[in-house]
Amino acid sequence: MVTKTPPMNIVIIEDEKPAARMLQRRVEAHGFEVVTLLHSVEEALQWFPVNAMPDLIFLDIQLSDGLSFELFDHLTLTSPVIFTTAYDEYALRAFKHNSVDYLLKPIDEDELARAIDKFRKWHATPAPVFDKHLIQNLFQESFSDQLRFKKRFSIKLGQHIKLIPIGEVVAFYSENKGTYLRARDGRDYLLEQTLEQLESELDPKQFFRMNRKYIVSMHAIVDIQIHSNSRLKLVLQNLANDDLIVSRERVSEFRGWLDA
Repeated sequence: MVTKTPPMNIVIIEDEKPAARMLQRRVEAHGFEVVTLLHSVEEALQWFPVNAMPDLIFLDIQLSDGLSFELFDHLTLTSPVIFTTAYDEYALRAFKHNSVDYLLKPIDEDELARAIDKFRKWHATPAPVFDKHLIQNLFQESFSDQLRFKKRFSIKLGQHIKLIPIGEVVAFYSENKGTYLRARDGRDYLLEQTLEQLESELDPKQFFRMNRKYIVSMHAIVDIQIHSNSRLKLVLQNLANDDLIVSRERVSEFRGWLDA
């Protein structure tokens, strides 16, 4: 008689409840069982001491009441972790040596599947023991670096102010002596900064000055086409324009930016 292997248990720690429930549905579709959804550092600190350690933890970096690395100061977490984050920082790349993986929000289905496949391979070997001091140092490095870059833009619209998170930006461009932000919803917003000023305010891991007119977001690139004279033409989410050309002088730097 063949004994059916029970599904592996997962804990999701995510402060946005709709996002947590959506992630639960997605990981359960991969054959896992989510034993609980936790939404804050405080909830996690109360839950882990009185419950069995799960097979895997999905852990958001920024929770409503603090940074998730605080958990490692108070708990001995032996479970592998897949981190989720709205930021793509160099410290997180280094941090992958101590975790299964990290997923950039909004979480892409292919990236989720690859992370789960990576976890399944890890599961065949003993679970890693996490160095809480290394974790704290890496996160502190990551978040101190983030403070140097814009996280959102406040746009005045009549008597209202609209907040646009940096993750919703497709590109910045100049036109008729003005500087504009193109958002994922396809709308354009006039900014006070010039493109030159924006370059120093934006995370160079996420944004690239492709020519005199455009700064583009890595995550908004839909297609890259070979263009004339060794140049490249980009197609962005909700933005297709003949001016989206990477100049020949910047092609090598652009390729390096994509591969970083």
